[in-house]
Formats: sequence, C-alpha cells, structure tokens
Amino acid sequence: QVQLVESGGVSVQAGGSLRPSCSRSGCTGNTFSMAWFRQSSGKKREGVAAIDRDVTTTYADYVRRRFTISKDDAKDTLDLQMNSLTPEDTAMYYCAASWSWRPRFFEPDYFSWGQGTQVTVSS
Repeated sequence: QVQLVESGGVSVQAGGSLRPSCSRSGCTGNTFSMAWFRQSSGKKREGVAAIDRDVTTTYADYVRRRFTISKDDAKDTLDLQMNSLTPEDTAMYYCAASWSWRPRFFEPDYFSWGQGTQVTVSS
C-alpha cells in the first residue's frame, strides 16, 4: 500500500515562489509515475504536472514555463517548483501515484492520492 503526504503549501503574494513536496511510503524501491493535481473552490480537479516512470514530464498549458515537477525515487519524494505565482494558482494541490507507464492526467490511472496541501496566492 502506498501512502502519499503533501507538505509545503502556504500563503504567498503574487509573483512569489513555492516548492510543495510529496513524501511516499510503502512499496519503497519501486518506480512510479506521479503527478500533481489541483482543485480550486467550486471547480473540478485538474492536472498540473506529471512525471512518468521514465522521467518524461507533462505540463498543463497554464503552468508551463512556470512550474517544474521532479521526483527522487531513491528518496521517495515528488516536488513541484512553482514560480511566478498568480491568484489563479490558488488551490488545494494533490499528489498522486500510478503504476501506468504514461498516465499523464488520466485520473483513473492513479491508485493513490494524498490529502492535499493548500496554496494561496494573494494579489
């Protein structure tokens, strides 16, 4: 069983940076595809960035060139470097793990989800 715990979500001003992280426990030593999703108040959950088992990355158009996803399978961590934040980035951010080779943002492929970390960007 894989458990995911996010951390690092705080309140920042527009233009600032954050680096939330996701720690994984269980099934250590395995390589997963992982992703960050987010959900704003009143909106559907959406994909932000994904990194596949072969470290291929996928980004949503609205974060490309601002966010960078990375993972360290040896340390069982997943990070999301977020730069040039805007109020539209305010959301609960979730990490997720998948056994699929290239799930990208296809939610049914993800079998484990964290509880989320809140990111709030003020103008």
